Amino acid sequence: MKLMEGKVALITGATRGIGKGVAIKLAEHGADIAFTYMSSIEKAKAVEDELTALGVKAKGYRSDAADFVAAEQLIADVVNDFERIDAVVNNAGITRDGLLMRMSEENWDDVMNTNLKSVFNITKCVQRTLLKQRSGSIINMSSIVGVKGNAGQSNYAASKAGIIGFTKSIAQELGSRNIRCNAIAPGFIETEMTGELGEDVMKEWLKGIPLNRPGTTEDVANAVLYLASDLSTYVSGQTLSVCGAMLT
Repeated sequence: MKLMEGKVALITGATRGIGKGVAIKLAEHGADIAFTYMSSIEKAKAVEDELTALGVKAKGYRSDAADFVAAEQLIADVVNDFERIDAVVNNAGITRDGLLMRMSEENWDDVMNTNLKSVFNITKCVQRTLLKQRSGSIINMSSIVGVKGNAGQSNYAASKAGIIGFTKSIAQELGSRNIRCNAIAPGFIETEMTGELGEDVMKEWLKGIPLNRPGTTEDVANAVLYLASDLSTYVSGQTLSVCGAMLT
């Protein structure tokens, strides 16, 4: 059974890692996919081709979700091309790690703009479309670091904690119009970025994971599928941890 048949999903930052995994999973379940990217046109075209091979419509948009004007234009373009938006996955994010004593203002601002302001931008700009439809699911990518903090990641933790507070508030604001808003808090997920970590670092991380393995992008994508589909029509304002019991 295809859970997203006839639906349109918008995913920010979907040319690699969790975003790409989410795009593929939703497409496998029948969703047409609009996604954003920042740099490589070639990578975006490759993702488009991979998604359309699954029998759905797919289009990449070069757009910076941290830019409000760009976000407005993105939503207008997606609605023009796809006619509706049923699920929004605010996934775009970066890290600029460092202890607070060494953290520059630029590194703080970059993380807050890309990780948190982007969620405000996209959600504010898409709400008009969702309100007209009287339906929609907004899924914001937080992190377990946003719940428990992490030394050397005060900027990242603050941005991801902000996403959780924002999610709860939007769920209350838009719930009467049948619009749901939830957050996902991934734990240690294997992506291209974690592949650059050494074996010793990986072993240390695994010590804190009761399931004794890192998560996969598919683990997170399955959670997104649940929240984006009609399986979760009475779930809103929640934070779903996908962390192998790192957070209990």
